[in-house]
Amino acid sequence: MAFQLSQGAAPRSLTASSTQERRRHRPGELHIHTKRRGGSGKQELRHTLPNLLFYGPPGTGKTSTILAAARELYGPELYRQRVLELNASDERGIQVIREKVKNFAQLTVAGTRTDGKSCPPFKIIILDEADSMTNAAQAALRRTMEKESRTTRFCLICNYVSRIIEPLTSRCSKFRFKPLGNEIQQERLVEICQKENLKYSKEGIDALVKVSEGDLRKAITLLQSSARLSAEKDITESVVIEIAGVVPPKVIENLLQTCHKGNFEKLEVAVKNMIDEGYAATQILSQLHDVIIEEKLGDKQKSVITEKMAVVDKCLADGADEYLQLLNLSSVIMQQAAQST
Repeated sequence: MAFQLSQGAAPRSLTASSTQERRRHRPGELHIHTKRRGGSGKQELRHTLPNLLFYGPPGTGKTSTILAAARELYGPELYRQRVLELNASDERGIQVIREKVKNFAQLTVAGTRTDGKSCPPFKIIILDEADSMTNAAQAALRRTMEKESRTTRFCLICNYVSRIIEPLTSRCSKFRFKPLGNEIQQERLVEICQKENLKYSKEGIDALVKVSEGDLRKAITLLQSSARLSAEKDITESVVIEIAGVVPPKVIENLLQTCHKGNFEKLEVAVKNMIDEGYAATQILSQLHDVIIEEKLGDKQKSVITEKMAVVDKCLADGADEYLQLLNLSSVIMQQAAQST
């Protein structure tokens, strides 16, 4: 599925809050490629929409897809009456499922609009971040989905489908959203820059795409921050790297060179300097992983290092000391580099 921005919003500078800015550039229309689906996508949704389960990494268009589809189905006049959206900021325990969701699902609706045009004879309930719901709430939802299938369609949205109980997944058509491709992100970011009258460089856009790792929401947020920092100047690669908190490639390269030299005292100093500079250990770990994969090391050495990275990542998530964990990892890299020579 591809998206097309809704027209009509006048260009403004990026001065709104991050959430407002992302919502303002959220796709307003749903377009289904004719190569992938035959016929009219709107007609298919109107008559055959099942319960849906959207899952995948954040920022890949899961919520935007169902919201755009709902707007096409109902139009602005019926959207608020026919669509109930609950996200992580709402209370979604078993009591809410039994009362608010159940009461909304039981409402019957007509198959025509006030102007006489036809519309789907059902409502849509969107449960964003459904993987944060308790098992008890999910179990309560199962019966509601089954009983109100004639008048209501459910769309569950989550990052981790494994956290949704099987009785719910079996009642939904599952759609996996992959990280967005580089070209799609580049087109969207360039379009936003043009709408907002921002100056940008190709290297800056490429840097935004790289650091966001397929998360368009993150890319737009970084674009907003970069625009504020650069003021009237071009959004360059260096600006994006500074805003994103990315460790400069030269710093990572210097650390690896120190590992190859085999001097532990110098390695201690190099790691301490990185921590003192304020670089996040998780960011260092992520960039080290990408560089190690391309390093001229044997497969055995790479496997030992990447396995150690997984252990260090878990320790950091549990609150371990960043300096000690990075020093531990760096010493393993130094040992494996010595074995490969």
